This record gives sequence, structure tokens and C-alpha cells, in this order.
Amino acid sequence: MNFTPLEQAVSQVLDAGMTPALQLAIRRHGRLIYSAAAGWLDPDSRRLVTTITTRFDMASVTKLFTTTCFMRLVEAGRVGLDQPVSTVLPAFSGLRPLHPYEDPLQEGVWVDVADEKTRQVDAGQTTFRQLLCHNSGLPAWRPFKEQPDAAAARQMALETFFSYLPGERIVYSDVGLILLGLAVEALTGQRLDEAIRQRVTQPLGLQHTGYLPIGAIPPEVDLGDVAPTEFCRWRNRRVIGEVHDESTSRLGGIAGHAGIFSTAEDIARFGQVFLDHGSPLLSGASVSEMVRVQAEYEGARRGLGFALWSADPEASSNPFSPATFGHTGFTGTSLWMDPERQLVVALLTNEVYNGRTSRAILGLRLAIHRAIVAMVEA
Repeated sequence: MNFTPLEQAVSQVLDAGMTPALQLAIRRHGRLIYSAAAGWLDPDSRRLVTTITTRFDMASVTKLFTTTCFMRLVEAGRVGLDQPVSTVLPAFSGLRPLHPYEDPLQEGVWVDVADEKTRQVDAGQTTFRQLLCHNSGLPAWRPFKEQPDAAAARQMALETFFSYLPGERIVYSDVGLILLGLAVEALTGQRLDEAIRQRVTQPLGLQHTGYLPIGAIPPEVDLGDVAPTEFCRWRNRRVIGEVHDESTSRLGGIAGHAGIFSTAEDIARFGQVFLDHGSPLLSGASVSEMVRVQAEYEGARRGLGFALWSADPEASSNPFSPATFGHTGFTGTSLWMDPERQLVVALLTNEVYNGRTSRAILGLRLAIHRAIVAMVEA
């Protein structure tokens, strides 16, 4: 296989300054066919080179780990997809108002998505399936970082208002996955990082994958080999070796929606599970349920935890086949599985290093994904 066009695409991305650092791992027909790391962890001095063991902040790709852990509990008979969340988290119950939510990218701006303005929502009727499909009615985001501590942030999630009637639309929600993480903790009696380690990362032998709890970095993690992210105004410093997402930071570095750090090879190995009919973590029936269309609204298609292929030619999944499923992360990470090509693509960057406005990540992903598809079809 000729990797030259792909390597040229990667070089162009780096030369254009679209991201300081990048890792790429590709699996085809069950085996690793390509693994590379490029760029700098200190783009100003160019002293620290990105390696294949450099850990990247996975951001929302974390949601797939939380979802997989939860689905293992479903298979064990501990919980049901259509079970109300309130049966596991009793505080998440009662009538809640519909209310606009705070825009995470524009301070002082509120987002109003409700078609119905007068009704209330019974939180006690919300199911885990709705959390996983992002059609629960929950807001996309809440300012958890403004809470005084992790306990208060968790309480904010449990007591949150709704922003639309459940099933009315799809609103991609960090809040829903924070609640899912709290449910995993309640069901297992373990902290979320330990529950995921025991049920997902350890069985797969993912040696470079896990959370970096605030103030308690595991001793095996070399902070000199972690890709930095942006200069955070809230923390007033460049974020290095600490979760980029402010909500997760307030939650102690461990949350259901973000917080895992990993490498491209580990993430690709995780993705391979879903092309191997769930082995060794899940049954084929569970994977089929996770990757089928569960909710659809204005072109957005969701499985259980997974984003599904988009017909939008500018979407990062579009170069792959229509059966494709995966997830992206705000920091510049992504994982996509293409069953028709038996292809797993883990593309990790710290593109958010350049700031959260005027983002280059969409064009970056498209350029590399198109080069990969052209390569495997050549």
C-alpha cells in the first residue's frame, strides 16, 4: 500500500500550522496497517517531538468509553436502556421547566431550542436510551465550572432544567453523559475512572489510556509526553497534562463526557471492538443496537453513544461509507469505524492549542480522511 499521499496530506496540515501535534493510527481487516506521530509538543521552541506514546486529551471521544462501560452493565442485567434514569439517580426526578441554556462558546448568550414554551418535563420519565441518543430534552451544556466544587457541579447536573420536550429534536448534550457517568458510579459502587478501567481499558490492554484526575496523576504517566491544549482564560494558563474541558476539570478531572487521555494506537484498538462484533467486551447484538439509527433530526443521526455517518460533504465522517459510525472530540480528536471497508481511523490532534475560534479541525479531518479513503481504494 502506498502511504506517500497520506503522509503528504499530514505534512501539509502541519506545515499550514493547523495543529502543533498529530497522531494517526489506521487498522484494516483487523490489523494495524499504519501508525505515525508528527509535530511538536512545544511548537515555539520545537524541542519536544510528538511520539506514538504521546497522550492526547480525547475530549468527547470519552463518551464512547462511558457508553461501552454502561452497555456492559446492561448486558450484565444491572440496568436497562429504557429504564428511567431516576431509578438509579433518585435526585434526577420531578417536574422541570423548559429553559434556554448557556452558550458554551459565547459568554452571556443563551440558546433557545424549545418549540413548546409553556410545558414542563417530568425528569423521572427520562430514560438511559434518551441520554445516549441525545434526544432527552436536556440542555447541551451548563456552566459547571462556576460551581464551587465537584459536589456542587454534580448537583447542578442532577437538578438541571430541560431545554426542549424529549424526542422533539436532537441536542448533543454533555449534561446527559455526565448523568450517565454518575449512573455508572451508582450502579458499580466505583469511581467512574475505575469502572471504565475494569470494564473497558484493562480487558483490551490499553496501557496508555485513562483519566488524569486533578491533583492525582497516575505515576506511570509522563507529563512531558502529553500534548498541551489551549491557553485557558478560566485557569489563566496553558493546559498541559490536565483535562481541557472546564466542566470535567470542576468535576475533578473525571466525568462521563470528557477526561480520558489516550494514544491513536490505543484508540484504534478500542474502535476495532465494534468491527469485531463487540469482542471481547460486548455481544454482537449490543453493538448492532449501538450503531443503528436511534434518533434523527435535521440531518443529525445518532446511535447509542455513537454519531452516525453524515451526508453533509463537509462532515468528517462523509468520506467513509454510509455505514460508518464514530465520534469527535473538541480538542481535535476523532475515531471512525467504516464496516464496509473494515477500516478504523483514529486521528488525534491538539488543534485547539491555537484557540477555540477560527477552528481548522474540520478541514484537517476532511483532508486526512479523504487521503485515507483514496489510499485504501487505490
